[in-house]
Amino acid sequence: MLPLFEKYFKRRPPKETSSSKEETENNINRNTADMPPENKPKYSYYNCFHGCLATKPSLTQIQQIGETTTGTTAAATTTTRTTRSNFSKTTTSSLYPSNQFTNHESLPSMSDAFSIFLSVFPQYNGTQTADLIRRHQYCHLSTHACFDYSGIGLFSQAQMDSDFVTPSTSTDTIPPSRIKPPFFEIAYKSASLRSQVQSRIKDTTLEAEIRKRIMKLLSISDDEYSMVCTANRTTAFRLLAESYTFNPNNKLLTVYDYESEAVTAMTETSRKKGADVATANFTWPGLRINSTKLRKKLTQRKKKKGLFVFPLISKMTGTRYPYLWMKLAQDHGWHIALDACALGPKEMDTFGLSLIQPDFIICNFFKVFGGNPSGFAGLFVKKSSCDALERSSIARSIGIVNIVPARRFSYIGDDYSGTDLEPSQFLNMRNEEEDMETTSSFSGPIVTQNRENMSQEIGDVSKILEEERTQEIDREEEAAMEIECHGLDHANTLGLVLISTRLRCITNWLVVALSKLRHPNSTTGYYLVRIYGPRVKFDRGPGLAFNVFDWKGEKIDPSLVQKLGDRSGISLSCGFLKNILFENVYEGDEKNVLEKKEGDENDVGISVVNVSFGFLSSFEDAYKLWVFIAKFLDADFVEKEKWRYMALNQKMVEI
Repeated sequence: MLPLFEKYFKRRPPKETSSSKEETENNINRNTADMPPENKPKYSYYNCFHGCLATKPSLTQIQQIGETTTGTTAAATTTTRTTRSNFSKTTTSSLYPSNQFTNHESLPSMSDAFSIFLSVFPQYNGTQTADLIRRHQYCHLSTHACFDYSGIGLFSQAQMDSDFVTPSTSTDTIPPSRIKPPFFEIAYKSASLRSQVQSRIKDTTLEAEIRKRIMKLLSISDDEYSMVCTANRTTAFRLLAESYTFNPNNKLLTVYDYESEAVTAMTETSRKKGADVATANFTWPGLRINSTKLRKKLTQRKKKKGLFVFPLISKMTGTRYPYLWMKLAQDHGWHIALDACALGPKEMDTFGLSLIQPDFIICNFFKVFGGNPSGFAGLFVKKSSCDALERSSIARSIGIVNIVPARRFSYIGDDYSGTDLEPSQFLNMRNEEEDMETTSSFSGPIVTQNRENMSQEIGDVSKILEEERTQEIDREEEAAMEIECHGLDHANTLGLVLISTRLRCITNWLVVALSKLRHPNSTTGYYLVRIYGPRVKFDRGPGLAFNVFDWKGEKIDPSLVQKLGDRSGISLSCGFLKNILFENVYEGDEKNVLEKKEGDENDVGISVVNVSFGFLSSFEDAYKLWVFIAKFLDADFVEKEKWRYMALNQKMVEI
């Protein structure tokens, strides 16, 4: 597989031009011209952890710096690729080789830990452009470590702040020309997936402009795919299942090592339509795909196969799966749905859509990383695969949405997740003259009554045309808007090589660091943390699944770890690993490892803490998480936190 990958996807590192380097140096010199030499900051990670700048760089300056550092990072990554077989051995033997930390106070300081980190991963020094962007465009991340975001951010926090317009009263309407894209809303509409793919929407709306930016970032051709916006990832999966033509002998085959609300919605819908649902198995302890069983399921001799849902990476464990599984499925008559929600913003560049063109692609988008999780999902449908979709009256109410500019000042704060307001409150926030079914919920569609006699395809198309005519004025206003998606711009500036290098260094460092935590005075030698899935690996993904155990070897509830982390300014998520297969010598581990899911005794797996790194994550974030997890080495840490929480609440009550 590796020779095939290098043959088709190996990219030459961009050349570093002398003019761009000189221009960057001139910009830096201008910013520090009035400073005495001894006070001028040094722009190297070896000298300053934060890489401080005298003044805030513009987006253009950041792009210029990115051009010079990308070449360095690409060269470092190319060198690493030649010795990738030794990457694991070198990493584990160089990071604290003779250390076992039994107390959180014995951990090295962040500056010392960072120095050791750089000595093992010198290529990380070439990714400082990401820190410049993070510090000046995402200031909120300086006090909070976010490990619970999955998807692609559209905007930056600085953009949200600078574009913020305050009305004089709570009832004033902001002119559309003064509203920038971060303040968009989603408007639900009654339409089928097939009609959305077949109809051509003019590229003059806010949605069309954002759609073009997204497709350009993901390297998806508008000539081959149509993008349909849905309320969220779960809605996209349910919509696809409801719209896909499942014949009695068709199958739905998924490849997930964890429980997913979106996949559950898809399987339930598919079963109702008569599909035979199957899933891949993952072999313990590495949680790799059981190739023998999956190959057998894909190559069964049947004329009509069905839908194969495949993620290139496990969001939970960080395991990467060979894309050639999709090629095998295509060769045996399956339709392919690629789940790209766990991929980074530039990882689609490695995929090569010209070789393997999935019939469907699902991506997830949010407004601001670490700030505003509201957003939407994109369901990309290959135009030549439209015949695989059927007419469905149920699909009309599932959650296809339009992206529209906010008509009124948003009463919703940046911490809004779309679950706190009633439908009536959403409807009051929209203009009464709009005739589309409209809400602002980002957590899922609000079901409305279906109109009669609207299940036919011609009705769907006429409805869309009617909605387009009623929004003609809105489009004229939107056409004058300048569409700026700084989140997408930042991902483009950094590029695939830099982002991959950065995440590889941080993730593998954290894996080793967590494995060095061990309970003191333990006769059985219990480690504090158990990691599930791949350990140190050159091409592991930025996801990490683990559990924390006390000195007796008993697992600490992942939800408790999540809550305590939130109090420490660390956002974690929880998950449930499943579809695990125990073979040969590991058959005896099944009873000790698996647990029954709360509320469903027939569903067994492993509840875990989940960490997901984004391209804006930093070493400081990983170090902060390491220090927090190390506090569980104190046998009384959990009890102390409980008493502390109760004391704080009591004090608040007395006040």
